[in-house]
Amino acid sequence: MTPDPTTDRRPQPWIWMYHAVGDPAHDPYGITVAPDRLDRQLRLLRARGLRGVDVSTLLRAHARGRADHLVGLTFDDGYADFATSALPLLRRHGCSATLFVLPGRLGEDNDWDREGPRRPLLDADAIREAAAEGTEIGSHGLFHRDLTTLTRAQLSEETARSRELLREITGTAPAGFCYPYGTFDQRASDAVRAAGYSYACAIAPGPAAGPHALPRTHISHADRGARLAAKRLRHRLRRMPGLAPVVVPAPQERVR
Repeated sequence: MTPDPTTDRRPQPWIWMYHAVGDPAHDPYGITVAPDRLDRQLRLLRARGLRGVDVSTLLRAHARGRADHLVGLTFDDGYADFATSALPLLRRHGCSATLFVLPGRLGEDNDWDREGPRRPLLDADAIREAAAEGTEIGSHGLFHRDLTTLTRAQLSEETARSRELLREITGTAPAGFCYPYGTFDQRASDAVRAAGYSYACAIAPGPAAGPHALPRTHISHADRGARLAAKRLRHRLRRMPGLAPVVVPAPQERVR
Protein backbone atom coordinates (compact mmCIF):
# COMPACT_ATOMS: atom_id res chain seq x y z
CA MET A 1 0.00 0.00 0.00
CA THR A 2 1.28 3.50 -0.84
CA PRO A 3 1.48 5.72 2.27
CA ASP A 4 -0.84 8.71 2.40
CA PRO A 5 1.40 11.81 2.38
CA THR A 6 -1.12 13.68 4.55
CA THR A 7 -0.88 11.11 7.36
CA ASP A 8 2.59 9.62 6.85
CA ARG A 9 4.61 10.42 9.99
CA ARG A 10 7.95 8.89 9.02
CA PRO A 11 10.92 11.25 9.34
CA GLN A 12 11.39 13.28 6.19
CA PRO A 13 14.55 12.54 4.19
CA TRP A 14 17.45 14.63 5.47
CA ILE A 15 19.57 16.14 2.69
CA TRP A 16 22.82 18.03 3.25
CA MET A 17 23.89 20.78 0.87
CA TYR A 18 27.55 21.43 0.05
CA HIS A 19 29.20 23.52 -2.63
CA ALA A 20 32.98 23.96 -2.85
CA VAL A 21 35.60 21.98 -0.94
CA GLY A 22 38.75 24.03 -0.45
CA ASP A 23 40.13 27.03 1.45
CA PRO A 24 37.20 28.84 3.14
CA ALA A 25 39.25 31.91 4.15
CA HIS A 26 38.16 34.23 1.33
CA ASP A 27 34.59 33.11 0.74
CA PRO A 28 32.00 35.86 1.35
CA TYR A 29 29.15 33.44 0.67
CA GLY A 30 30.16 30.85 3.29
CA ILE A 31 29.78 27.95 0.87
CA THR A 32 33.31 26.52 1.09
CA VAL A 33 34.25 23.69 3.44
CA ALA A 34 37.89 22.75 3.96
CA PRO A 35 38.79 19.12 3.14
CA ASP A 36 39.76 18.34 6.72
CA ARG A 37 36.43 19.72 7.97
CA LEU A 38 34.50 17.64 5.42
CA ASP A 39 36.50 14.64 6.59
CA ARG A 40 35.48 15.35 10.19
CA GLN A 41 31.82 15.89 9.26
CA LEU A 42 31.64 12.58 7.40
CA ARG A 43 33.39 10.84 10.28
CA LEU A 44 30.82 12.27 12.72
CA LEU A 45 28.05 11.11 10.43
CA ARG A 46 29.30 7.53 10.47
CA ALA A 47 30.01 7.64 14.23
CA ARG A 48 26.32 8.39 14.80
CA GLY A 49 25.23 5.39 12.78
CA LEU A 50 24.36 7.40 9.68
CA ARG A 51 25.60 6.99 6.12
CA GLY A 52 25.73 9.57 3.38
CA VAL A 53 24.17 8.54 0.06
CA ASP A 54 23.07 10.12 -3.19
CA VAL A 55 19.55 11.54 -3.29
CA SER A 56 18.08 8.88 -5.57
CA THR A 57 19.26 6.16 -3.18
CA LEU A 58 17.84 8.12 -0.25
CA LEU A 59 14.44 8.56 -1.90
CA ARG A 60 14.18 4.91 -2.93
CA ALA A 61 14.96 3.91 0.67
CA HIS A 62 12.42 6.42 2.00
CA ALA A 63 9.74 4.93 -0.26
CA ARG A 64 10.44 1.55 1.39
CA GLY A 65 10.51 3.01 4.91
CA ARG A 66 14.25 2.33 5.24
CA ALA A 67 15.81 5.79 5.21
CA ASP A 68 16.15 6.42 8.97
CA HIS A 69 19.92 5.88 8.95
CA LEU A 70 20.64 7.59 5.64
CA VAL A 71 21.47 11.19 4.84
CA GLY A 72 21.49 12.61 1.33
CA LEU A 73 24.73 14.37 0.35
CA THR A 74 24.58 16.97 -2.42
CA PHE A 75 27.25 19.18 -3.97
CA ASP A 76 26.02 22.12 -6.05
CA ASP A 77 27.62 23.86 -9.03
CA GLY A 78 30.02 21.10 -10.13
CA TYR A 79 33.28 22.59 -8.91
CA ALA A 80 36.46 20.87 -10.03
CA ASP A 81 37.48 20.43 -6.39
CA PHE A 82 34.74 17.81 -6.03
CA ALA A 83 36.92 15.34 -7.95
CA THR A 84 40.18 16.22 -6.18
CA SER A 85 39.01 16.90 -2.62
CA ALA A 86 35.48 15.60 -1.97
CA LEU A 87 35.39 12.32 -3.87
CA PRO A 88 38.40 10.74 -2.08
CA LEU A 89 36.80 11.55 1.30
CA LEU A 90 33.46 10.12 0.24
CA ARG A 91 35.24 6.91 -0.73
CA ARG A 92 37.13 6.85 2.57
CA HIS A 93 33.92 6.98 4.59
CA GLY A 94 31.88 4.65 2.40
CA CYS A 95 29.55 7.40 1.21
CA SER A 96 28.08 8.42 -2.11
CA ALA A 97 26.67 11.78 -3.18
CA THR A 98 24.71 13.66 -5.82
CA LEU A 99 26.68 16.20 -7.83
CA PHE A 100 24.62 18.91 -9.55
CA VAL A 101 26.50 20.21 -12.58
CA LEU A 102 26.11 22.81 -15.34
CA PRO A 103 26.52 21.23 -18.79
CA GLY A 104 26.44 24.66 -20.41
CA ARG A 105 29.57 25.73 -18.51
CA LEU A 106 31.82 22.70 -18.80
CA GLY A 107 35.39 23.54 -17.82
CA GLU A 108 34.55 27.21 -17.20
CA ASP A 109 34.23 28.97 -13.84
CA ASN A 110 31.64 30.42 -11.45
CA ASP A 111 31.33 33.88 -12.95
CA TRP A 112 27.84 34.22 -11.46
CA ASP A 113 29.49 34.74 -8.03
CA ARG A 114 30.55 38.34 -8.49
CA GLU A 115 32.07 38.78 -5.03
CA GLY A 116 33.56 35.35 -4.52
CA PRO A 117 36.79 33.78 -5.75
CA ARG A 118 36.83 32.27 -9.21
CA ARG A 119 36.67 28.47 -9.07
CA PRO A 120 37.05 26.10 -12.04
CA LEU A 121 34.15 23.83 -12.92
CA LEU A 122 34.33 20.20 -13.94
CA ASP A 123 34.65 19.36 -17.61
CA ALA A 124 32.84 16.51 -19.36
CA ASP A 125 35.64 13.97 -18.76
CA ALA A 126 35.71 14.72 -15.03
CA ILE A 127 31.92 14.39 -14.81
CA ARG A 128 32.11 11.00 -16.51
CA GLU A 129 34.84 9.91 -14.11
CA ALA A 130 32.80 11.01 -11.09
CA ALA A 131 29.81 9.06 -12.42
CA ALA A 132 32.00 6.00 -12.92
CA GLU A 133 33.03 6.30 -9.25
CA GLY A 134 29.38 5.97 -8.20
CA THR A 135 28.44 9.64 -7.94
CA GLU A 136 24.91 10.48 -9.02
CA ILE A 137 25.02 13.27 -11.60
CA GLY A 138 22.13 15.73 -11.58
CA SER A 139 21.41 18.97 -13.39
CA HIS A 140 21.88 22.42 -11.89
CA GLY A 141 20.48 23.96 -15.03
CA LEU A 142 22.41 24.88 -18.12
CA PHE A 143 24.06 28.18 -17.14
CA HIS A 144 23.14 28.74 -13.45
CA ARG A 145 20.28 31.15 -14.09
CA ASP A 146 17.40 32.02 -11.77
CA LEU A 147 14.55 30.01 -13.28
CA THR A 148 11.90 32.41 -12.01
CA THR A 149 13.18 35.15 -14.36
CA LEU A 150 13.25 33.16 -17.59
CA THR A 151 11.05 32.89 -20.66
CA ARG A 152 9.41 29.59 -21.56
CA ALA A 153 12.13 28.86 -24.12
CA GLN A 154 14.88 29.61 -21.61
CA LEU A 155 13.20 27.40 -19.02
CA SER A 156 13.23 24.56 -21.51
CA GLU A 157 16.94 25.11 -22.10
CA GLU A 158 17.75 25.05 -18.41
CA THR A 159 15.71 21.94 -17.69
CA ALA A 160 15.11 19.74 -20.75
CA ARG A 161 18.23 20.70 -22.72
CA SER A 162 20.53 20.32 -19.72
CA ARG A 163 19.08 16.85 -19.13
CA GLU A 164 19.74 15.86 -22.74
CA LEU A 165 23.34 17.09 -22.56
CA LEU A 166 24.02 15.18 -19.34
CA ARG A 167 22.62 12.01 -20.89
CA GLU A 168 25.07 12.51 -23.77
CA ILE A 169 27.96 12.95 -21.31
CA THR A 170 27.22 10.09 -18.90
CA GLY A 171 24.95 7.79 -20.90
CA THR A 172 22.24 8.19 -18.25
CA ALA A 173 19.41 10.70 -18.14
CA PRO A 174 19.64 12.39 -14.72
CA ALA A 175 16.85 11.82 -12.24
CA GLY A 176 17.50 14.95 -10.22
CA PHE A 177 17.50 18.71 -10.71
CA CYS A 178 18.71 21.45 -8.37
CA TYR A 179 17.31 24.99 -8.60
CA PRO A 180 20.08 27.59 -9.02
CA TYR A 181 20.12 29.94 -6.01
CA GLY A 182 17.44 27.71 -4.49
CA THR A 183 14.74 29.85 -6.11
CA PHE A 184 11.72 28.46 -7.94
CA ASP A 185 8.07 29.07 -8.61
CA GLN A 186 5.23 27.03 -10.08
CA ARG A 187 6.41 27.63 -13.66
CA ALA A 188 9.91 26.46 -12.79
CA SER A 189 8.78 23.32 -10.97
CA ASP A 190 6.34 22.51 -13.78
CA ALA A 191 9.19 22.80 -16.31
CA VAL A 192 11.41 20.52 -14.24
CA ARG A 193 8.65 17.94 -13.96
CA ALA A 194 7.83 18.16 -17.67
CA ALA A 195 11.51 17.63 -18.54
CA GLY A 196 11.35 14.21 -16.92
CA TYR A 197 13.14 14.70 -13.60
CA SER A 198 11.95 12.46 -10.79
CA TYR A 199 12.87 14.98 -8.09
CA ALA A 200 14.28 18.47 -7.58
CA CYS A 201 16.22 20.00 -4.71
CA ALA A 202 15.53 23.45 -3.32
CA ILE A 203 16.79 24.94 -0.04
CA ALA A 204 13.90 26.03 2.19
CA PRO A 205 10.71 25.65 0.10
CA GLY A 206 8.33 25.91 3.05
CA PRO A 207 4.74 24.90 2.22
CA ALA A 208 5.77 24.18 -1.39
CA ALA A 209 7.96 21.27 -0.26
CA GLY A 210 7.46 18.08 -2.18
CA PRO A 211 9.15 15.73 -4.66
CA HIS A 212 10.09 18.64 -6.94
CA ALA A 213 11.02 21.00 -4.09
CA LEU A 214 12.98 18.97 -1.56
CA PRO A 215 14.33 20.97 1.40
CA ARG A 216 18.01 20.74 2.26
CA THR A 217 20.28 21.69 5.17
CA HIS A 218 23.22 23.93 4.35
CA ILE A 219 26.44 22.51 5.80
CA SER A 220 29.19 25.06 6.40
CA HIS A 221 32.82 25.02 7.48
CA ALA A 222 31.65 26.04 10.97
CA ASP A 223 29.55 22.91 11.45
CA ARG A 224 31.02 20.53 14.01
CA GLY A 225 29.44 18.03 16.38
CA ALA A 226 27.10 20.28 18.37
CA ARG A 227 25.99 22.34 15.37
CA LEU A 228 25.33 19.23 13.29
CA ALA A 229 23.31 17.72 16.15
CA ALA A 230 21.26 20.93 16.39
CA LYS A 231 20.66 20.92 12.64
CA ARG A 232 19.52 17.30 12.80
CA LEU A 233 17.06 18.15 15.57
CA ARG A 234 15.78 21.16 13.64
CA HIS A 235 15.28 18.97 10.59
CA ARG A 236 13.31 16.39 12.56
CA LEU A 237 11.08 19.11 14.02
CA ARG A 238 10.53 20.83 10.67
CA ARG A 239 6.86 21.18 9.85
CA MET A 240 6.27 20.34 6.22
CA PRO A 241 3.72 18.34 4.25
CA GLY A 242 4.26 14.59 4.32
CA LEU A 243 6.38 13.47 1.40
CA ALA A 244 4.77 10.77 -0.67
CA PRO A 245 7.17 8.11 -1.95
CA VAL A 246 9.11 9.49 -4.90
CA VAL A 247 9.44 7.10 -7.82
CA VAL A 248 13.12 7.17 -8.78
CA PRO A 249 14.12 4.46 -11.25
CA ALA A 250 16.95 2.17 -10.21
CA PRO A 251 20.12 2.80 -12.26
CA GLN A 252 19.59 -0.15 -14.60
CA GLU A 253 16.05 1.09 -15.34
CA ARG A 254 16.97 4.61 -16.43
CA VAL A 255 16.81 5.75 -20.00
CA ARG A 256 20.12 5.36 -21.82
